[in-house]
Amino acid sequence: MTDLLDNPVWSALAGPHAGLATGGTQARHYPRDMAPFSAIANATAAAYAELAHDLAPGIEARLFRLQPETPPPGWEVVSVRPILQMTASEEAILGEEAGIDVVTLGADDVPEMRELAEITKPGPFGERTSQLGTYIGIRHAGRLVAMAGERMKLPGHAEISAVCTHPDARGRGFAGTLTRHLARLIRIRGERPFLHVFPDNRHALALYEKLGFRTRAQLFVLWHRPGRTAPLSGAGSARLPARG
Repeated sequence: MTDLLDNPVWSALAGPHAGLATGGTQARHYPRDMAPFSAIANATAAAYAELAHDLAPGIEARLFRLQPETPPPGWEVVSVRPILQMTASEEAILGEEAGIDVVTLGADDVPEMRELAEITKPGPFGERTSQLGTYIGIRHAGRLVAMAGERMKLPGHAEISAVCTHPDARGRGFAGTLTRHLARLIRIRGERPFLHVFPDNRHALALYEKLGFRTRAQLFVLWHRPGRTAPLSGAGSARLPARG
């Protein structure tokens, strides 16, 4: 039986985040201002044809896959990059740095969150990314200096993402505090925390290992872009309603 985490974007968009998805029965997409990710249930020509249906001209599909698959004819491979998927052991919810106040972030905080993400580059962070789950942060002198939140939601699992600290505030344990805090919240809900990190991000990888996260699998982030000759799904394909 395939583990849900083997195809995390599909498991999210066919599961807890189905209400956000566009696409059909074989390919789905997050709204780009939430997360720029797409997914296919299986790497078939029919799934890729459905995938192309909802992509604007010149826009690539960003897929999380177990293998660096070659797309069907008519598609261009833009980028192939390995990424590590880590899951939390019980150690990851232990420990708490004293004297660090963690605050819940909301709609009013989005401009500061986007500014912090622009400075620190923790990964894609759009206008509506914070609506995907709980986001928390740390403020110093009234300014948001660190944050972390939830992105993909799978049955029984929640992804920790956007963990970042302003360069002026690094070295104070903020990233570890926020990651542990989120891991505890996820565990309280009866779910398992997981995250993704590029293997060349050695600082983040070392931090997550110290916190008790362990590498479950190596996946691949594939950027595949349909060309003009890429086939589109037929008119008879089952479609999800368009989402705002």
